[in-house]
Amino acid sequence: MIVKVCGMRDSANIRQIDELGCVDWMGFIFYPPSSRNVEHVPDYLPKHCKRVGVFVNATVEDIQHRQEEFGFDLIQLHGDETPEYCQALRARLKEGTKLIKMIPIASPEELTDTQAYEGIIDYFLFETKCQGYGGSGQQFDWNILQGYQGQTPFLLTGGIGPDDAEKVRAFHHPQYIGIDLNSRFETAPAVKDTKLINAFIKQII
Repeated sequence: MIVKVCGMRDSANIRQIDELGCVDWMGFIFYPPSSRNVEHVPDYLPKHCKRVGVFVNATVEDIQHRQEEFGFDLIQLHGDETPEYCQALRARLKEGTKLIKMIPIASPEELTDTQAYEGIIDYFLFETKCQGYGGSGQQFDWNILQGYQGQTPFLLTGGIGPDDAEKVRAFHHPQYIGIDLNSRFETAPAVKDTKLINAFIKQII
């Protein structure tokens, strides 16, 4: 199972999470309205976790620039990016860069939104549908995803917290490959509780 920890910014905290040895991907958010927005390159960037840049309706040029600064392995698109945009972006990114597209979920109808992206992006991230952009810290009904019949692998996010280990272990789907942890493992915006994350991961793997 892939474990992604998102919303990182503080250098010391980045190092702590990176050195746990059980986190696979680490996300950095570039969206000014977010309390986890990254404005500067931290003094420490992960050496063990793959680096994920998270963007909301950004220009291709901005994402290119940030990839050069941060050395991103994956780019996560968390806004209204179209399949055409995703294709244009991929052509401008470093070879081998993987694309993640967030799909907001509230009902089975949203699953049809994935169809236009099949074969264009590498992973979906299923998030709780809410007003605006960014996570709400709330969970949607994961049973909805049993209706997903696409061929693109996906990660689960949206309000996963320390008490959800049993629920995570119990969830199964052929394309389910991992989880994304953020706000419910924080002591403050963009500061993760390393011990809490480590304990949680040990319960689910």
